[in-house]
Amino acid sequence: MKPDTRQHLRANLLMLVAAMIWGSAFVAQRLSLDAIGPFLFTGLRFLLGALVVLTLIVCIRRPALAELTKRGPGGSRELLGAGVLLGLVVAAAISLQQIGLQYTKIANAGFISSLYVVIVPLLGVLFRHRTGVGTWLGATLAAIGMYFLSVDEHFSMLYGDWYQLGGALVISVQMMLVGRFALRHDTLMLALVQFVTCGIACLAVGLVVEPVSLAVIARAAPTILYGGALSVGVAYTIQVVAAKHAAPSHAAVIFSMEGVFAALAGWLVLGETLSTRALFGCALMLAGLIVCQVMPVWGRGRVSHLSS
Repeated sequence: MKPDTRQHLRANLLMLVAAMIWGSAFVAQRLSLDAIGPFLFTGLRFLLGALVVLTLIVCIRRPALAELTKRGPGGSRELLGAGVLLGLVVAAAISLQQIGLQYTKIANAGFISSLYVVIVPLLGVLFRHRTGVGTWLGATLAAIGMYFLSVDEHFSMLYGDWYQLGGALVISVQMMLVGRFALRHDTLMLALVQFVTCGIACLAVGLVVEPVSLAVIARAAPTILYGGALSVGVAYTIQVVAAKHAAPSHAAVIFSMEGVFAALAGWLVLGETLSTRALFGCALMLAGLIVCQVMPVWGRGRVSHLSS
């Protein structure tokens, strides 16, 4: 096996692991609601994730810490400003997602949250970014799929699905901001500031509006560990490492599987099931996510092949 092929395969496997962790984390998020409030859970989860990322930076990318003392363009002031802004946006998105999980199924949350794959290029239209046929086709399939998943035969939509859609919209804004800031700052350092900000913001809200005690935190500890150390810390780092050697089309397809893994985890752990109508909606949404990402990449590859 060629070295490049081996690297691509390794990257694909790592991304699959990340998608599995993110998908199954929806179960941990749901179970946490039996023991702790959504804001406290999110705050503790992201602070733990920040600790994991800090440990990884110290172990494998220590020179990146120098950015905290750097002056001038791209220095510490810009890093902190960008990270704090991203952290506040993430806090809003994840809080919407966590609150919504009280009123919807794991599968719904997983698939609707994945809609950022479609929403990001659509938002690009507002900034005059070029949007191809694949994006519009993918968005149409995803919208029809969400209708079958979330709207029942009585034309009513699950209350929690609105929260999930709101979270997907906010996280889409965050991803557009990341695309801009990541050009000027180390991605792990940016993630560290972002996670710390999100954790502090949500924890502050939780301490004001939710009951808190050591007993509450102890009951929620397993879900906090899974949602923080694995979902926030490890999975994000896997994504950063794998992205260096992954084909964009492969990454799009694999990360789109997050909703599938969420549905499987909800079925295996919580016994949640979906109607035939909802399963059809999930299939359409998955197709839309893949078409939105793969079709433009395939088109560019075909053009370059013909021109050569």
